[in-house]
Amino acid sequence: MNSRLILPRGLGYTSWLSTRTPLPSGSPRVSTDHIRNFSIIAHIDHGKSTLADRLLERTGTLQQREMRDQVLDTNELERERGITIKLHAVRMDYDAEDGGAYELNLIDTPGHVDFSYEVSRSLAACEGAILVVDASQGIQAQTVSNLFLALDADLEIIPVINKIDLPGAEPEKRREEIADLLGVDPGTVLLASAKEGIGVDPILEAIVERIPPPKGDPGAPLRALIFDSYYDQYLGAVPSIRVVDGTLRAGAKITFGNVEAGYEVDEVGFLRLGRVPSPELGPGQVGYLVAGIKEVSHTKVGDTILDSSHLAPELLPGYQDVHSMVFAGLYPTDADDYEALRDALDRLILNDASLHHEPETSTALGFGFRCGFLGLLHMEIIQERLEREFGVNLITTVPNVEYHVFLTDGTEITLENPASLPPAGTVADIAEPVVKARIVCPSEYIGNVQKLCHDRRGVFGGMHYLDPKRVELDYELPLAEIVLDFYDRLKSGTRGYAGLDYEFVEFRSGDLVRLDILVNGDPVDAFSVIIHREKAFDYGRDMVRRLKELIPRQQYEVALQAAIGTQVIARTNVKALRKNVTAKCYGGDITRKRKLLENQREGKRRMKQVGSVEIPQEAFLAVLSLGD
Repeated sequence: MNSRLILPRGLGYTSWLSTRTPLPSGSPRVSTDHIRNFSIIAHIDHGKSTLADRLLERTGTLQQREMRDQVLDTNELERERGITIKLHAVRMDYDAEDGGAYELNLIDTPGHVDFSYEVSRSLAACEGAILVVDASQGIQAQTVSNLFLALDADLEIIPVINKIDLPGAEPEKRREEIADLLGVDPGTVLLASAKEGIGVDPILEAIVERIPPPKGDPGAPLRALIFDSYYDQYLGAVPSIRVVDGTLRAGAKITFGNVEAGYEVDEVGFLRLGRVPSPELGPGQVGYLVAGIKEVSHTKVGDTILDSSHLAPELLPGYQDVHSMVFAGLYPTDADDYEALRDALDRLILNDASLHHEPETSTALGFGFRCGFLGLLHMEIIQERLEREFGVNLITTVPNVEYHVFLTDGTEITLENPASLPPAGTVADIAEPVVKARIVCPSEYIGNVQKLCHDRRGVFGGMHYLDPKRVELDYELPLAEIVLDFYDRLKSGTRGYAGLDYEFVEFRSGDLVRLDILVNGDPVDAFSVIIHREKAFDYGRDMVRRLKELIPRQQYEVALQAAIGTQVIARTNVKALRKNVTAKCYGGDITRKRKLLENQREGKRRMKQVGSVEIPQEAFLAVLSLGD
């Protein structure tokens, strides 16, 4: 997904600009020569968080008793999974060899493909980036993708080979690879072992020497970029900002480029694993502000903060709105939690601008929200955060992608929920999103990767060797085929050595049908999927078999069917629980037992007409593990 910077223009800002007075001259200047803003970009599990730990230790940012592994990964989920999910900003003070005292602002970034939007937001607030590459694995697909984002943002790149202490490390070989990729002298590629603390000082010196200081005019009207935000129940929305021009102090009157709202700043400061108040923030500095902002929509990521009495003539470049790749329905298990779920989603969007949601109703699950995500891991993280941080128990529907549906009357509609597909007789064609996937893996696993891609309807686009042992394969794949378990199977088929990156190509027509799952003859819209006709039978058969294991037995027999339109392609039954109503008969005429059994049968028939089947959450998650 490409997140190039664009220049937004807000209506509210434009209409308000004409009513304001110009900036008076003589504002104090703030030196930016000793400020460095940088990010660390890397493929997942290449040691990015460990390197950040060593930088914090070396600069004395935290005391030894405060240090722990992955210290910047403050979210419980990040520590459990061992990956970075959210960007994190932290200020470090460093005394360089040239005798100067420097302020280093690190904005940590995630490494997984699903969080590339977080990476682009971090890079927009920096002038440089440290590119970390594993000495044993080399350059991976996501490494290249994040590198291109940094180059598009015109950042200075400091390449670092990490994990040189590993037995399988090949630092000189990786150094040549990176030098060829960047077109630089191999001697400028630094060697380090973040785990052992080797090479940390040269990295800090390179940050000071190679990354340019930020540009900005302290005498110009205030302009600050919002690159992140979170909600505090006492302070309201607290945006993380990068000041570009002007100076921000407590007591200042501010407004936003795209929202007609005014606030007074109560506190400004910088971030160091928490809020540290300071008198002011000048050009190039990274920090936060508190202004009692209760409307969470006012602190939109990418917006510009302005001085309400001295508005700047031009807004800062914002972020391009990200397009969701995967869609799923989120429903509260308790209908009374609907309002709580809505508030939780609104607050979570502050912290994750790539999440989108809109209300929807399901006949099976009631009121909920149709949410858009950047990938399956992104969806799992959002679901867990909603349950842990906000205490909302959820039911998640089958993940799906966006489709373009062409009707027989010539109209075109965009479809995110398969249950909303018009009747088959009115549909002329369905187009699905296709992505270009870049897979980097050891050459010995080429066969495994090609088989996986061909099984997922992939079209081979090319292959070239990065070196004698590693190869890059290009495939065009339907997005629907890779959002579920493609990444996990790719990793298992290559013993964890493969890397994946993908970008959207186009919507392409295919032989697609809607597959419904019927429980006792009634379709459950949460199970509906749009699928290629060739895979419909196997999917439907596996689905009803899995549901048979997960749906608890009832007092009557429950029929499970998979159907395309009116054609049933798979069926199974959940057997009924049977009470032994003849246990109390100790003899007598056989007609007594027949009468009891007949009454039981009639009761089950009436119960089936009015009864409902309770489908557990595990049944909705069964789709994610089909074929395991």
